[in-house]
Amino acid sequence: MKIQASSLTFRLIRSETARMTRTRSATILLEILFTAFAALGQTGIPAMPKLLTQREQMEVREKWLTARFALLQPMMKRQGIEMWIVVNEEFKSDPVIDQLVPPMPIVGRRDVFIFIDRGDKLERIAMVRYDEERLRNHYKLVMPERDKFGEELRKIVDEAKPKTIALNYGGTRGQQSGLSYDAYKFLAESLGAENEKKFVSAAPLLTEFLDTRLPDELTEYQKAVHLTDFLVRRAFSTEVITPGKTTAGDVRWWLLEQVNKLGLTVWFQPDLRIQRQKKTTETTSQFLSTAKENEVLQKGDLLHVDFGLNYMGLSTDWQKQAYILKDGENNAPNGLRYALVVTNRLQDLLFTNAKAGMTGAEVYEKTMADAKQFDIEAMIYSHPIGTQGHGLGPSIDFRGTVGGGGNKILPGSFMSIELNTSTAIPEWDNQKVTMMAEDDAVMTPEGYKFIRPRQTALYLIK
Repeated sequence: MKIQASSLTFRLIRSETARMTRTRSATILLEILFTAFAALGQTGIPAMPKLLTQREQMEVREKWLTARFALLQPMMKRQGIEMWIVVNEEFKSDPVIDQLVPPMPIVGRRDVFIFIDRGDKLERIAMVRYDEERLRNHYKLVMPERDKFGEELRKIVDEAKPKTIALNYGGTRGQQSGLSYDAYKFLAESLGAENEKKFVSAAPLLTEFLDTRLPDELTEYQKAVHLTDFLVRRAFSTEVITPGKTTAGDVRWWLLEQVNKLGLTVWFQPDLRIQRQKKTTETTSQFLSTAKENEVLQKGDLLHVDFGLNYMGLSTDWQKQAYILKDGENNAPNGLRYALVVTNRLQDLLFTNAKAGMTGAEVYEKTMADAKQFDIEAMIYSHPIGTQGHGLGPSIDFRGTVGGGGNKILPGSFMSIELNTSTAIPEWDNQKVTMMAEDDAVMTPEGYKFIRPRQTALYLIK
């Protein structure tokens, strides 16, 4: 869903906010405008989505694996790769392995997965020491004695005679660098000097492979994002927070425990940030620092949460803001509400500019230029998401090409729209507040669309 705030309305709100402490009429107008914006937002806590059982997940994800392998050969051709070898070791799993095998513990001391472009088909070989039925669904199994692995691998490579052999090294990200030093030595010694000359980095292939989303993944990803939203709404409510008693650590642990009860995992620890009138929030690497575990949440606090979970091999990333009402208040101060409108406006600008085929850097430059026209103090650091929370692909980021700003946005790919704006709050003596937002989105033919409706009104805690 994409909600566009008109330029006229946005400028009017900004103008009236600057004067709202001086005229009653401006305050009344602001209430009308904010009521209109809040009506576009969300009220109440959404229902818990129905998740698949572990057995159901296996069946669906095996279908995904088959569909993903159907895309792999064209990707290898585009990258000039005739053979791709992935070595997976016990206690040292390659980051890509979860996208190459069924979702179950499949690992021996050293397993080798070989993908060969045979021209008319893609041959897939798993060199392992165990006969796993679900692995046979997707690979031809070759099971030599442990001390014969190198010899058998040499036979396969010499028969195929590939011009290039891609290995998982040479990238700038962890997902592209899964090959260990000892595994490289094993390959080089087993295959010989002539074959070693054919070794190339699989980094470009890994980027395309991991950033490509299957259409069928969207349905289950919607559930994952829905669940993330559901848990955050509950965390930012009186179910969890009692002002003057609850700590930042209490909220964090509540989220972790809820995820654990569902049999799921998180890919980073939930973070809370607190902005408070007449208190400067420290920064870490240009971002607001997270709250200490024992920091007690107080009335009048502006709260921020950063939370993401894993479901069906897909990760979510979600940032939302809440306000703890003071005694006698029935809404957040107008200045804080306006600050969220500014952040929504920045989201609109990014959505207007972003199209499939553009680089992340192009989207960033255009959006920041537009933000400047509206006098928005903006920071954008959006990143690909999907099989990993910080995925491979085109980041839209103020740090330039960090994470792949030069890569092009793929149709159907997922992006975590992460950004913030800083706005002076009149009710807080013009103290600046950073209003952060992060929402997962999918690239459609019309541009990005949010997986779930974005936040357009602060969550209120009494």
